[in-house]
Amino acid sequence: MSEMSGRRDVHSPFIRPRLSLFLVIVLLGGFSRPVGCAGGDEGGTPPAAIPLVTALIYSQISNLTKVFHQDITQALGYCIKDVDADLKGAFNYTNLDFLNNCVRQTKDVTQRLCTAAEMKFYFSSFMERKSAEAQFLKPNRNCNLTSWVPGCEPGWACSVASNVKVDMKNSKDIPDRTHSSLPCCEGFFCPRGLTCMIPCPLGSYCPLAKLNKSTGICEPYRYQLPAGKANHTCGGADMWAGVTSSGEMFCSAGSFCPTTTKEIHCSQGHYCRQGSTAETECFRLSTCNPNTDTQNLHAYGIILIGGLSFILFIFYNFSDQVIMTRYQRLAKSREAAARSARETAQARERWKSAKDVAKKRAVGLQQQLSRTFSRKTTGKQADQFLPPKAPSNSTSQQSKKKEPSNLTKMMQSLENDPENPEGFNVTIGDKNIKKQKIKPKQLQTRSQIFRYAYGQLEKEKAMEQKTQNMTFSGVISMATDTDVRSRPTIEVAFKDLTLTLKGKNKNLLRSVTGKLFPGRISAIMGPSGAGKTTFLSAVLGKASGCTISGSILVNGRPDSIQSYKKIIGFVPQDDIVHGNLTVEENLRFSARCRLAADMPKPDKVLVVERVIESLGLQGIRDSLVGTVEKRGISGGQRKRVNVGLEMVMEPSLLILDEPTSGLDSSSSNLLLRALRREALEGVNISMVVHQPSYTLYKMFDDLILLAKGGLIVYHGPVKKVEEYFTGIGINVPDRVNPPDHLIDILEGILKPGGGVTVQHLPVRWMLHNGYPVPNDMMQYLDQIASSSTAVNSSASGAPEQSFAGGSLQEKDEHLQHTFSLSHDLSNRETAGVLRQYRYYLGRVAKQRLREAKIQAADYLILLVAGACLGTLSKVKGDTFGYRGYMYTVIAVSLLTKIAALRSFSLDKLEYWRESGSGMSSLAYFLSKDTIDHFNTLIKPLVFLSMFFFFNNPRSTFLDNYLVLLCLGYCVTGMAYVFAIVMEPGPAQLWCVLLPVVLTLVASQDQEDKIGSALSNYCYPKWALEAFVVANAQRYSGVWLITRCGTLLQLGYSLHDWNHSLVFLVLCGIGSRLLAYISLVTFGKK
Repeated sequence: MSEMSGRRDVHSPFIRPRLSLFLVIVLLGGFSRPVGCAGGDEGGTPPAAIPLVTALIYSQISNLTKVFHQDITQALGYCIKDVDADLKGAFNYTNLDFLNNCVRQTKDVTQRLCTAAEMKFYFSSFMERKSAEAQFLKPNRNCNLTSWVPGCEPGWACSVASNVKVDMKNSKDIPDRTHSSLPCCEGFFCPRGLTCMIPCPLGSYCPLAKLNKSTGICEPYRYQLPAGKANHTCGGADMWAGVTSSGEMFCSAGSFCPTTTKEIHCSQGHYCRQGSTAETECFRLSTCNPNTDTQNLHAYGIILIGGLSFILFIFYNFSDQVIMTRYQRLAKSREAAARSARETAQARERWKSAKDVAKKRAVGLQQQLSRTFSRKTTGKQADQFLPPKAPSNSTSQQSKKKEPSNLTKMMQSLENDPENPEGFNVTIGDKNIKKQKIKPKQLQTRSQIFRYAYGQLEKEKAMEQKTQNMTFSGVISMATDTDVRSRPTIEVAFKDLTLTLKGKNKNLLRSVTGKLFPGRISAIMGPSGAGKTTFLSAVLGKASGCTISGSILVNGRPDSIQSYKKIIGFVPQDDIVHGNLTVEENLRFSARCRLAADMPKPDKVLVVERVIESLGLQGIRDSLVGTVEKRGISGGQRKRVNVGLEMVMEPSLLILDEPTSGLDSSSSNLLLRALRREALEGVNISMVVHQPSYTLYKMFDDLILLAKGGLIVYHGPVKKVEEYFTGIGINVPDRVNPPDHLIDILEGILKPGGGVTVQHLPVRWMLHNGYPVPNDMMQYLDQIASSSTAVNSSASGAPEQSFAGGSLQEKDEHLQHTFSLSHDLSNRETAGVLRQYRYYLGRVAKQRLREAKIQAADYLILLVAGACLGTLSKVKGDTFGYRGYMYTVIAVSLLTKIAALRSFSLDKLEYWRESGSGMSSLAYFLSKDTIDHFNTLIKPLVFLSMFFFFNNPRSTFLDNYLVLLCLGYCVTGMAYVFAIVMEPGPAQLWCVLLPVVLTLVASQDQEDKIGSALSNYCYPKWALEAFVVANAQRYSGVWLITRCGTLLQLGYSLHDWNHSLVFLVLCGIGSRLLAYISLVTFGKK
């Protein structure tokens, strides 16, 4: 920026004189030789020599351009990108008739042309005020209060004295030019306050003015004749400045000017913009009427809209076909998995048949082995233990049935050569046994050999413990037998677990001690506010905003529970399921990301099928779950899908928060039966339940009953509940559900009776298990001691030892759940980031396909916005479309941000659940961003299909598309940050306000140093600069002063187009990095 600022500071004492000097000398540097007075050599120039003189003058102008090339680049580099190209576009005259006519008219052209000092004096007025508008010139040597000749009037010029020689290169001294005042020649302009002539640039129209007697104005210019001078007439052009103040000098729109003295109307099929030197042919399919300055490109807009609509129509209509194809592939994978399971089951059935044959020979094998050990048997004695030989007259079929089995062959081989282990090479039923056998070199002694043989028999016996019918569920269960794949067990023990709100002396849990066993279902009950959900959150290490004390052991070790999060399932109370996915898609995605990466795909399919069948979801497997706006499956089915998301990952510890709430009795029974099957596989299951039925109550193994304040009232087997409470004087009436009765007592609805109060129950449980009683509860000991009978019965009725007895450390430890630093102890390698990225990519793509109507609405809004802005904000030459582009930046930023908010704001709960279970946040973020790139590419096309063809800027379609592409990428990243950090309401408000505020900051005047410095960090400033520069560099010739003045006023440079795009891209990348950091940092409050 320092370099750019230095380049643009044309008002510095060093640059300002050179700027004016170079601009002047380039224009008329060809007249660099000393010239004489009027009536000198040129007065006698013959007519035939006039073209030669004209050519000589023009050649000197062209040659002088190279001399000052470097200085012009340094002084005007911000608005002149290519000095040679821009100056040729302004002064490369192909027709020199205006010079010939001026030579014939004045006879002393060289004495009337402005020197470098005079041109510097004229152009410095623009640079001093940072404006391309016409300025009043300061008094000078020839035009001041004491000397004001007719040549000082606009459109007139004077000559020097006849005995004075003028040096055109002199940039310091203005010559005395007050003689022979005449009107300015055609093709030249003579400013008011100067007595010399300057040639008009290409693209201008500088004829002699004519007096309009009704207005007193010299048309087509704006100056008037001086008062009191009857002999004074209208002259030539009076100024070259910006298009606003000297628009009459520009070749009018709808016409072109091949020379500065000739204007021609545009013909049919062509268009001529203001300041054109030639007419431009219209594109095909566009229409151009005569005398028009724009071509009608609506046909291209319609074609582009039609093409985009066709593509989107294909996406929208074929999205269902794509999803149906996906369903067919899933069905084929299910069939393949079932076929593989059936083959596995059939192989095991054959294996069991082989085992039956082997068991029949077991007695004979043992006897022969005993004979081998003793070495005292004879051949005859050995023969009587062998199976009888088949008689010679038996048929071949009978001999085949009585052929010795493989085990007999193995035994005979061992008997003949006890030292040779090759007898174990025979097949005994399972092909995998041969792969698993010990190599011969590993068999050292015969005791090892026979130990191996007996081990094989014991393994065969263990594999036939479970037999099931060949139903589909039986096939799945047999194919996923625990002998092949077993789950690790998790036992959770906790002692004196206490949770206190930070900054408040309020306990959510207090002195909670117990243990959760694998293979058992524990029900957590209690009245509202007892801390049931808080207890589960504390066990899982998800309690936030609390001070935790006590100790938690996992499998007897003080490890963080987060170290096992890959094999821990947590079912939240709310049904957090993706509503725009089907039931099977939700379950399959969870299984693919959370099961072991090395598990074969058919096995994962079978796991999903087992869960679908156990939860009774077969009939709705292809139904969308549904959202608030779009109806899907029922609430009970959604609840079961919510549980199934954790069951498919085959957890070792499964925590459920009120899974039966909102379910009827049949659905609850179905869910509990499915959980019971999980518990039979060794899963540790704990769940919060509200008022279960008696049937459900009896399906639980253990009960944790909490009182208000987070105190345990009972923790033990369900079958011992009534026995314990009867022992302390609380009897459950007949035909009353025990948990309902106990919860009513804890709620205060019923009185316990027998001298027992609700406050006594936690203390009695502590005394019952020998736990220490807190100091503030010691007052209840005296009340309990007064009822000695109850205490004694309580002491004598202790059915079992404390759940935490002997397995917890005596020293309390402060729990610090450091999620990121916890070491993984789950022994499960799930899918990596790249594979999860692929899974997420497929899921997000399906979700976007199902949101085609929302996408179509976004595109329709962009089309309307593009048409409105393109129509209302036509490009004007004085600002190069700055205002229209400013509205474009605001509109595109606002619409793009609002649409991008949906990527992360709508599924925060789903992300928190998935990330908490160990799924990759990076894969989730990258998949969302990758799919959003489609909108980043398409939305600029949609907007430009209307804006560009209604606005007709001089910049190309590609230039505008690249700027909008980078702008969309930038603002999408910003929308990610708002969507992740804020709630949807505030995020939308910020997405609306931020583009407006930043655009206002970016459009601050350059004289405001603070605003100018802040604008460099606002993305609208760089987007606006890219738009304006892309358009301004298409203006040349007569537009040079306008271009330099506008860019100087805005603080832009033609060289910063690429820099602007790079800044937008870097801003988008930085926003995405900030969004990702926020995603992994800001968790659920």
